[in-house]
Amino acid sequence: MSWTSLLANPSGIERIYEGRVPDLTGVHFHSVELNREGPSLLLRFDMPSYPENPPHKWQKQGFNVVQMTLGLSGVEEPTLHGFAIDPVADISLRSQERITLDVHSASLRLHATAATVYVANISAYRACPE
Repeated sequence: MSWTSLLANPSGIERIYEGRVPDLTGVHFHSVELNREGPSLLLRFDMPSYPENPPHKWQKQGFNVVQMTLGLSGVEEPTLHGFAIDPVADISLRSQERITLDVHSASLRLHATAATVYVANISAYRACPE
């Protein structure tokens, strides 16, 4: 089962990747935000690969990275250990009674459970080659 099957709104990300959405391994994290409203958690990161046929406006602008913000609502027992300048991590989502989120890297560990997980934002940008 794909992680997108746990999303409340998978159609946007599935459309961009034409149904072949990559696993969330090796994602570059930008931010983790906890909010007391909900309570909620937002994770902003770069997807591990770029779609073969991105939206025309992304092609036209020369974008080469998809950035996604995943939102979790009804968050319980969040724990965060560590962070770094450019943490590259693996994200795991699974469902039993609630959605369980685990994020693991050498410098970052995040765990939480939630009632709902959803795509809060999808965008793209052009990253300069390293």
